[in-house]
Amino acid sequence: MRKLFTLILLLTLGLFVSFSVMQSKEKVAPVPSEISEASVAHAHENSEAHAAEYHYHHHAPTDYVMPVSPRPKKKKEEASAIHYNQEVHLQNIRQLTYGGENAEAYFSFDDDMLVLQVSDKKRGINCDQIFYGRIPQGTEPFDMKMVSTGRGRTTCSYFLPGDRSVLYASTHKADRNCPPEPDFRKSRKYLWPLYRSFEIYYADLNGNVTQQLTKNNVYDAEATVSPDGNKIVFTSTRDGDIDLYVMDVSGKDVRRITFGLGYDGGAFFSPDSKQILFRASRPRTAEDQREYKELLRQNLVAPTKMELYICNVDGSNLRQITNLGNANWAPFFHPSGQKVVFSSNHRSKRGFPFNIFMINVDGTGLEQITFDNTFDSFPMFSNDGKKLVFSSNRNNGGTRDTNVFIADWVD
Repeated sequence: MRKLFTLILLLTLGLFVSFSVMQSKEKVAPVPSEISEASVAHAHENSEAHAAEYHYHHHAPTDYVMPVSPRPKKKKEEASAIHYNQEVHLQNIRQLTYGGENAEAYFSFDDDMLVLQVSDKKRGINCDQIFYGRIPQGTEPFDMKMVSTGRGRTTCSYFLPGDRSVLYASTHKADRNCPPEPDFRKSRKYLWPLYRSFEIYYADLNGNVTQQLTKNNVYDAEATVSPDGNKIVFTSTRDGDIDLYVMDVSGKDVRRITFGLGYDGGAFFSPDSKQILFRASRPRTAEDQREYKELLRQNLVAPTKMELYICNVDGSNLRQITNLGNANWAPFFHPSGQKVVFSSNHRSKRGFPFNIFMINVDGTGLEQITFDNTFDSFPMFSNDGKKLVFSSNRNNGGTRDTNVFIADWVD
């Protein structure tokens, strides 16, 4: 899921609520002078409204090609809004998208393309849809083409082996209109909807749906593919809780692998395809469990308290990696398989910023990777380990725009 998200991303800036902060001796990076305090205040003031931008009425054709937005001309002194001096693991950062909500960008198996979810009312994309594009090698623009149907709402796309098809979750078969968003002003908290109309589909790069993998009246989404191309992990409510399941790429041999009460999602395989990394909530107190179950009854979840877990592909050897507090999510394995990168606001008193961190799989060696003052998330390494792609609110002029950035990775 948004994963704005969430944001998912979407999704994501809505997580800006007040949390208890974890004490840390490390210093917080200073805000670059070109990013004003006013823009930070604007982002905070509108954080809960951010996810509400996903209520749509427009339906784009399946052969829709994303209009390339003009790159804003930047003054010399604005360059540091793209790359902060403390971001020593990142070099040659490039901004690929300009404007709208662009998130959950994931590499193709050959590392030449990205598939991602996009919404942008200014361009007539009023509901999250799936796009793919070839990564530019020079200064040419990142051109994207829609591969989802342009109907309903989509989330969580991923390339399949061979890079001629993608998978994604969509509500389009139940209703061509976009499903309603939770009213954050009434609930007074950020909630993710668990749309029962989400099903998982395969589509070719021309936007033709070639196979429906799931078919039921439950939430099926957040699917990713193992590096060896044999398995898919996804999140589902088919057994009454929000759990992880593994199936063959054919859609057969579906097996549940998590059983603890709470939301398990956003899962990715290790580089050797033998382990699974995911985010999870674990309500402990009687009141927290009551609230979780009541929200689940309404097909909702409050993703504001999450930690990271690892298990074997069959669900065995489950262990918790982080115990940081607040929201720790959007994890992905480092190419070595011995570390993970993830997004977190555990150092925040206000609920933001979210930055990208790295930690060893045994829970030691926590290190901050990005230093933006609002939102960095959805990190993914290229299969060759040389690149990192992520979504960020940096360099957006104080708007709510979330864009995709790519950088060379330096260990």
